[in-house]
Amino acid sequence: MNTKALLEEIKTIAQEFDKITLEEMDGVKLMDRMDVKYLIPLHILGPILEDAKAHYKLLEINQERLCAYETLYYDTESLDLYHTHQRGRGSRYKVRFRNYVGSNLSFFEIKFKNNKGRTLKTRIKQPNVFEPKLNAEEAAFLEKTTPMRAHKLVGNLKVNYDRMTLVNKCSKERLTLDLNLTFLKAEKQKTYSQVVVAEVKQERLGASAIIDIFKKYNLRAGSISKYCLGVMSTENEVKANRFKPNFLHLNKIIRQYDTFARATS
Repeated sequence: MNTKALLEEIKTIAQEFDKITLEEMDGVKLMDRMDVKYLIPLHILGPILEDAKAHYKLLEINQERLCAYETLYYDTESLDLYHTHQRGRGSRYKVRFRNYVGSNLSFFEIKFKNNKGRTLKTRIKQPNVFEPKLNAEEAAFLEKTTPMRAHKLVGNLKVNYDRMTLVNKCSKERLTLDLNLTFLKAEKQKTYSQVVVAEVKQERLGASAIIDIFKKYNLRAGSISKYCLGVMSTENEVKANRFKPNFLHLNKIIRQYDTFARATS
């Protein structure tokens, strides 16, 4: 079975979920949260979704349940934000402009992970204009929110993907599933169509139906951030020692998918 057929199967299963709207999701924005990531081979996402239907609702925007996201990440010319993560610093930032295509909303966003493992996200609404340098409003917001200086940042990596957002029916928990992950920098482009990046988001990490489902499929927590993976995938020479185990795990999943595709073709 090829990627196109798998995506059609996933879209069909998605239509079987109870739906939730953006307005109904206001109570589970989780801008201050704990989160844990997983890498999922695309060919087992369908069975996982089948198991999740009883426990989760699925976000629908303009009759779409697989929603496009476009993101531009900012960093210094020397990739200071990337290297802070690569060195394993407990407190680190990600700075990005994101267009939520389906809802026609765009935000300038700052994510801060503190040394207690909590992720705090702040953002301001912006027109849908991707610019390599921060505008005056974004610069003021950055310098008010972080110790960074706006003039040192430049848009250096575009990340596009399609996202499914699941919301737990009984608890304050969200699950995002990112498919068709594509990185673009200058003339370089790298797509990971064989892999789904999953992120479980809770106020406090605890009992979770989806984590139990992941265990059923022998999936283990831990994956590289999308920004860091994008830098590694589009830069010729960049230090990535800390990410090597996760990158090897990613390649193992790609091989698993390729084996499945050959066996079912």
